[in-house]
Amino acid sequence: MGEVHSKEELKRALGFGDTTMVSVGAILGSGIFLVPATIAASIHSPMLTLGLWIVGGIISLFGALSVAELGAAMPRSGGQYVYLTEAYGPLWGFLYGWSSFSVINTASIAAVGVAFGEYFGYFVSLPAGGVQMVAVISIILLTAINVAGVKSGVWTQNILTIVKVGMFGGVILLGVFLPGTDSVNLFKNIGTASSLGAMGMALIAIMWTYDAWIEISYVAGEIKDPGRNIPKASLLSMVVIIAIYVLANGVFISALSIEKMAGSTLVASDAAEVYLGSAGASIIALAILICTLGANNANVLTSARITYAMAKEKLFFRSVAKVHPKTETPATALLIQGIWATILTFTGSFNQLITYMVFASWIFYGMSAGAVIILRHQKPDMERPYRVWGYPWVPAIFILFAAWLTVNTILEAPRDAAIGIGLILTGLPFYFFWSSRKGSNEAD
Repeated sequence: MGEVHSKEELKRALGFGDTTMVSVGAILGSGIFLVPATIAASIHSPMLTLGLWIVGGIISLFGALSVAELGAAMPRSGGQYVYLTEAYGPLWGFLYGWSSFSVINTASIAAVGVAFGEYFGYFVSLPAGGVQMVAVISIILLTAINVAGVKSGVWTQNILTIVKVGMFGGVILLGVFLPGTDSVNLFKNIGTASSLGAMGMALIAIMWTYDAWIEISYVAGEIKDPGRNIPKASLLSMVVIIAIYVLANGVFISALSIEKMAGSTLVASDAAEVYLGSAGASIIALAILICTLGANNANVLTSARITYAMAKEKLFFRSVAKVHPKTETPATALLIQGIWATILTFTGSFNQLITYMVFASWIFYGMSAGAVIILRHQKPDMERPYRVWGYPWVPAIFILFAAWLTVNTILEAPRDAAIGIGLILTGLPFYFFWSSRKGSNEAD
């Protein structure tokens, strides 16, 4: 199989705390504010709702711990690109990297930027097109911060993550100590029992809020003592996120009841209003602003390392492999990522692209967990500072979930699945072009 063994030029500057902050900050975005209403509309039991949030967290934890074994064994920039190349060959690694750059991560940066712009408009009246302009300005700002240095990007991330976690801690404490909640709501079911199909769709929505747990692997080449810090940070960040999500949903249900949540457009705002009156909505809007900005900073910081790793292997524009001599960052990779995300922001195509590529993402997630098992057999002597606990059951359970989600999408939304596969395959001509050039240069 193909191997990725480029000389690493990026410096190992991220400690355990930095790595954990990046991971928590990447995951904790706008999803927790938007998804609870969707779940309440289809799941009529508060305790089942909380149970699904726990199940979604455990499945994500299994994925994170599986990928942590790969990251600890191959602590190089690029994450899934490296692991898929090692386990399945350079074509699969490239198709993932191409999909990540062309759609998955850049469209996500655009979408989160627009969400930031929309909630910025809560505080400042924006003209027509103002949301897109605010989104683009935020993308440019975050790109510039991360070009300026890993430390500036990480310090920004640390501050935003601390504020985000602090705000959620405040919301949870309000729910525990202030009047206005009714713990009886946690045990009040409404309507009929939820079907397996409804629970499955709810779980898919919940998994979206946990997404980004894999981003820690993209910066593995910059993490100090990766054999210890990658698995530790993966575990701690997921435990923190699961606790926040379950406790926050418990507060939402106690404040509103599952029935009121189902009819709410923004559950968190309505719950905050129970505790704080009209000021609650403003506080939640501010929280969403901070959460989206923090999540996007983590996305900008980590995702550029994928194209950087591809370029190091001469499977992308070679200039993208350059490290800035002063800031020691993959400046060109960050800039080209920011430019493409800006284009997607202005075209408005990012939301539809994300719909198609969520399906594709889970194909690659499943393959990455599969790489743990494949490489255990293919390369038993590979140094593994961390071996995933519960092997082979932990990666196997995650693979089964990824397979179920993939098959379910093919059956329920065949058009979206077909377009998602088509978008992945657009990388084929580029792969053959760059690999042929790479081969001819090596022959010379």
